[in-house]
Amino acid sequence: MRLISFILLLGISLMGCSTMYKTVDFELKNAPKTPDYSNQKYWAALPGHYPAELLKIVEDQDQKEADVFFMYPTLLTNKKNPDWNANISDSEVRRQVLEKPIALQASAWASAANLYAPFYRQAHYRIFVEPYEKQGHGAWELAYEDLRNSFTYYLEHYNQGKPIIIAAHSQGSYHAIRLLKEFFDGKPLQKQLVAAYLVGATISPNAFKEIPLLEQPNATGGFVSWNTYKMNKTPKQYDAVFKGKVATNPITWDASLKAEETQHKGVLYQDGKLYPNSLSIQKTDGLLWSTVPKIPKRFFMSFIKNYHFADVNLFWGDIQKNAQLRVDEWLSKNKPKS
Repeated sequence: MRLISFILLLGISLMGCSTMYKTVDFELKNAPKTPDYSNQKYWAALPGHYPAELLKIVEDQDQKEADVFFMYPTLLTNKKNPDWNANISDSEVRRQVLEKPIALQASAWASAANLYAPFYRQAHYRIFVEPYEKQGHGAWELAYEDLRNSFTYYLEHYNQGKPIIIAAHSQGSYHAIRLLKEFFDGKPLQKQLVAAYLVGATISPNAFKEIPLLEQPNATGGFVSWNTYKMNKTPKQYDAVFKGKVATNPITWDASLKAEETQHKGVLYQDGKLYPNSLSIQKTDGLLWSTVPKIPKRFFMSFIKNYHFADVNLFWGDIQKNAQLRVDEWLSKNKPKS
């Protein structure tokens, strides 16, 4: 699917009315088959086995000195679908994962680190909409269970002590926060943490006991996060949801409140090209404001105020450069000298 279609699809899906969802009570017996992460088919991306969709964007499959573990956002959004969890054996579900978040989001980190991205039984989007949150609690737990199991398998069979980037968007970021608390925060594994990019999640600066907010572009061992809206637009739930939360500047990666077009390293677009110097940004309390990016067919973006669907794509080039900088910094401090 083309990126512009992806933009419109997610933009529309996030505007839904809660009363329109078809739903049933969550029952574990009706959940899709549990993935076996010793089987390669349950991984959307593994080093040396990157899918064709990813290789259209990132051709380099050389082994890197660091890893990135990526958790993708919500794609299960059809209001007429009563299922609570995605069936990752379904060919259409798999196609969407590979063509959208793997190719267009995870690729931003794949030049700096070996990419590991599990398929997981994500929860349906209505988990974020009242009154369905309690009804679907089991579905949310099931999604995290898959990511926890895949990460455990990754640690035991793939990592071999390499530094780790945690990268995620939206639903993936909320699961990533929990994963960081369980495996990294104040634990021995925290020493291997390059950075956690918790994009599209609302998170407090002091969300973790020992994992700090990163406010320098080459800082390591902490996290960054942002939620993007069109310039000067705020959601109705701003005070309750966003105010006081983290809003990293994903162009300067420091405490700067603004960044100009000349500093912007690029939007990844449907044609596989990077469009640098396309937007400027401004931080407000808990939100990141962006101008309408100067990309082909930007007309469509001008009608949308919530840029959540493009949190990663808008800053793809900036993320790519920053991930490499942080990996290099981690290695310079921790790699044994010969």
